[in-house]
Amino acid sequence: MLEQIKQPSDLKHLDDWELIQLAYEVRSFLVESVSQTGGHFGANLGVVELTLALHKVFDSPVDKIVWDVGHQAYVHKILTGRRENFSTLRKYRGMSGFPKPSESIHDAFGVGHASTSISAALGMAVARDLQGEHYDVVAVIGDGALTGGMSMEALNHAGDIGTDLLVILNDNEMSIAPNVGAMSKYLTRLRTDPTYAKAKNDIEHILRRIPAIGGKLTKSMERAKDSLRLLMVPGLLFQAFGFKYLGPVNGHDLPELIKVLEDAKQLHGPVLIHLVTKKGKGFSSAEDAPDKFHAWPTEKKLKSSPSYTNVFADTLIQLARRDPKVVAVTAAMPSGTGLNKFSQVFPDRTFDVGIAEQHATTFCAGLATRGMRPVFAVYSTFLQRAYDQVIHDVSIQKLPVVFAVDRAGLVGADGETHQGAFDVSFLRTVPNLIIMMPKDENELRHMLYTAVHTGAPTVVRYPRADGEGVDLSEPLRNIPVGKAEVLRTGEKVALLALGPMVRLAQQAADSLQESGIDATVVNMRFVKPLDTDVILAVARKMPLLVIEEAALAGGLGSAVLEILADAGVMTRVVRLGLPDHFIPHGSRTELLEELGLTVEGIRKTVVQLLTKEEEQSRHLTRGAQP
Repeated sequence: MLEQIKQPSDLKHLDDWELIQLAYEVRSFLVESVSQTGGHFGANLGVVELTLALHKVFDSPVDKIVWDVGHQAYVHKILTGRRENFSTLRKYRGMSGFPKPSESIHDAFGVGHASTSISAALGMAVARDLQGEHYDVVAVIGDGALTGGMSMEALNHAGDIGTDLLVILNDNEMSIAPNVGAMSKYLTRLRTDPTYAKAKNDIEHILRRIPAIGGKLTKSMERAKDSLRLLMVPGLLFQAFGFKYLGPVNGHDLPELIKVLEDAKQLHGPVLIHLVTKKGKGFSSAEDAPDKFHAWPTEKKLKSSPSYTNVFADTLIQLARRDPKVVAVTAAMPSGTGLNKFSQVFPDRTFDVGIAEQHATTFCAGLATRGMRPVFAVYSTFLQRAYDQVIHDVSIQKLPVVFAVDRAGLVGADGETHQGAFDVSFLRTVPNLIIMMPKDENELRHMLYTAVHTGAPTVVRYPRADGEGVDLSEPLRNIPVGKAEVLRTGEKVALLALGPMVRLAQQAADSLQESGIDATVVNMRFVKPLDTDVILAVARKMPLLVIEEAALAGGLGSAVLEILADAGVMTRVVRLGLPDHFIPHGSRTELLEELGLTVEGIRKTVVQLLTKEEEQSRHLTRGAQP
């Protein structure tokens, strides 16, 4: 049956039993496909019935369905004409793992970060009203995403405006890690509250016993059950926001889902349907371990070196054992950032604030005011969400918060929304911040030690990658803040590299040496403050190649050019990094190759740089002759 579904309109003629059969086929397809391609798994198994019901009741692309966070939209993609391309999911130049309007007209909004759907959907609904059009707008948001402050702001605005908008709360009790906080506890009360079910059953029993009219009254009560819910179920939070609250509803009961959606479609104003679903539904391993099957677990390859994330976690544990003031903070990413290891050792000093990076940052600021040493472990792409808090609440007050910025640089299959491209650029302009990046996992250890002891706001960024396999046994030590490390001296060209690019620069220097080109290699280490003395010293002798796994616009290379301009030093400078466009999904290796961030790419760039130098020198020489 699934092979016959080319577009959502193909669902319209299917009856309930056919849809249930189709749900089984979709789950089987997901298990088979995602196990091959990798990708988000559990959340999509949990929304099979919801997605079928949505496309049965609504008319995409005329009606707009906005997914949040986006990794639960695989079923939506399957039903909207992309099933045959599913083998390319998250692969280089293949299908995105998130909704992407340029990929399909059925993707109403591009999304990779949580808590955005209600805001976007409300904007679409208001645009519809202003333009005198008539279509439905649906926002699908997970209970984890509802912990984000942006979703609360959107609910507040939607209730105030009062326009027609349907919000579907997909409550599976999980985001990536188990949900935390008051909102999660509130939803648990809604799921488990027996008041509504008992009252409904008691009233039905009484009505059915009335001769002649009992059956009719029971049917009338069915039509009024939404009102009963409003009276008996503690959905007062959403009502306070101005929403009609329907639920909780079994998110895996297709006939019931379709009926609830059809009923909601007839209501005016903002409506919220609270669905209870099972993450990993239909696949026992994913149901039993939803956190492990958030994304398909890939087989671990044999490796001789730990990842940067693991080294960070182990080092933080070491630091916390020495200093009781060291605490760890995560925004719903304990396993991804390695803090699950920390929490096992120091459960009382680990704080998961939910999908709330803004709050996490200011929470850390508050901790720091009272003498604590908070370390906020956060992906580069998610730190973007807390930019104002980094400036206003941490840096202006010079509070000693450590930002452990994981996934800095290219992250691969998650694509544009998750590449850690911009943190250097947007953080470099902030006064009082120290920004550094290690050349290997051992230097990460020392940088983390340094960061905890600087007494200043500090950023340590590191990649989503395995380490270099270097020795990790030496004692932790301070690194002089703002001091670069000259690893190799040469006379022809200077390679100023940051982070993992240092190793590539050293290898490229070896290759260049074979061609008679002596290169200086500098491990810049610090983006801020920069080692001005080293930069000017090499720039006065030779041209520079700056290599970074970050956006070129406003990155390390830009900072070097600013220093040279301020000092009036003229030399040729070439920059290698991430160009001024969003980097698509693909493996990290494939993307580095395309961008020239390889040993061969560096070597070719140096040869081109020196060739231009020689041409310019000959031109100047000819111009000086009489």
